[in-house]
This record gives sequence, C-alpha cells and structure tokens, in this order.
Amino acid sequence: MSPRPTPFITRCLRILRVALHLLRGLVIALFRFPRLSPARQRGEVRRWSRQLLTILAVRVHATNHPDELPPVCMLVTNHISWLDIFVVLASHPSVFVAKSEIRQWPLVGWLCARVGTLFIERGRRSATRHVNAAIVTALQGGTVVGIYPEGTTSDGLSIGRFHAALFQPAIDAGATLVPLALRYTDRNGRHCSATDFVGDTTFVESLWSTTSARTIVADVQWLAPLVCAGRERRELARQAEAAVAAALSVPVSATTSAAGLSSRSAPGTGDGPQDESH
Repeated sequence: MSPRPTPFITRCLRILRVALHLLRGLVIALFRFPRLSPARQRGEVRRWSRQLLTILAVRVHATNHPDELPPVCMLVTNHISWLDIFVVLASHPSVFVAKSEIRQWPLVGWLCARVGTLFIERGRRSATRHVNAAIVTALQGGTVVGIYPEGTTSDGLSIGRFHAALFQPAIDAGATLVPLALRYTDRNGRHCSATDFVGDTTFVESLWSTTSARTIVADVQWLAPLVCAGRERRELARQAEAAVAAALSVPVSATTSAAGLSSRSAPGTGDGPQDESH
C-alpha cells in the first residue's frame, strides 16, 4: 500500500520555501562567495544543499562514505532526478558537468555557473574535447568532478549504458574513479517514483511530484574506487557501469540512453551514443 501523498497546502509551502532558498543561494553566490576561500565555498555549498534536501523532506543515507576522497578524484553515478546533484553535494562538494542549455536557464543557470559547473555542448566533438581539457585541469587542481555518464535520466529500476567520452579526463589526469549507486525509496525501503524526472516530464511537474512524498530516502552507496591511470576508457566505463548495476541489483538497459536522449539529456552527460566512437 502506497503512502498517502502530502496535503496540497504542504506541497505549496514546500515549493515556496524552495523558491526562497534558491533566491538565498543567488545572494550568497553573488555577494558572499567571492570573499570566501575555496574550502569555505565548499562548506557553503554543502550547507545550502543539505538545507534544500531538508525543505523537500529528503533524507540522505550514505553507505561506505569514505572519510577522505583521493587527492585526484572523479565521481560517477547513475542519474534519476535533478535532486541527484544536491544529494552528492550534501555529502561532498564537487564540480559537475552539465549540458550547456542549463547555462541559459533564468537564475538557475547563473547560479550553476557561479559555483563552478562545467558546461558542455552536446553533439559536438570539439566541445567535448574542450570540456575534457577543463575537467583534467580541475582534477589536477584537486577539485572533485562529478559526471552522469548515462546521457539521460532513468526511473531507477534500471540504468543506461555508460558512455565513455567523459571517462577520458580521469585517465589523462591519473585520477581515481569513485562510482556511486543511487536510489530513492520511501521510509520503508520501497522504491519511490516521486523523484522520477524522465521522458517529457517538466521541472515544475517533477518538483510537484517530489513534494508529494512525505519522506524520501536518498540511498547512496559509495563503491570501491577504480584506478584510471593506464586504463582504456571503454573498459573503465563498462567496469563502473557493472559496479553500479550490481550494487543496485538492476539491469543495464542498452536502449535507455539512446531513447532518452531524444526527449531529455540531463546534467552531467556526455554527447550520447556517438561518444563511443572518439
């Protein structure tokens, strides 16, 4: 039996609080961020993300979270919702790779840019090379970079194939790859579909659906690190993909990414199926 959704007024209040929290984030990014050290900026991002999740009644349950990440580290995870990035940021501040269209979103795009998001133009190999060089620079400078290599979101009941292009910077930088396996459940451990952001679902529709859940548990499993130096990117992508699928006990869908790219490409993607060819 599914839990009852939250009352209409509760959803409206949550959305209002999200809007106010976003405005607060814009103020922080504009006036406070420039005066903070990188370490304090990371702390600010973590606090802001945790507060957002609290507003949305999302509780993070992390398994095997390391006390410290490797000095040169890339995170790779499956992708379900726009919430994913904040779930990761609440645990460990990182720079994420996002599609260039997000840069044009009012307010949100500007906020993403201010906190260091790396933007990529999907479908252009030259753009992939450019962002890959930026990722290498960030990794070698000690910044943790996060990617979502499926190319789109899924419903969490399967994962899409991991495209290999964005694994190359981890190899070039001699980074350690840390896979994360993410799922959303209710308080009783059952699959939660309220967070789904798939197909033609709009952000507003997804936000309304997310606020319908009384409690959401973001279950994040930190998996065994993979050394990237000397590896081949396709092999590395398949190993990370298999590790995440095994941790979640879900199948890998060969059609998820290709189909999803026609309707939704998500933050942290590669360029889609053509990534495998270069």
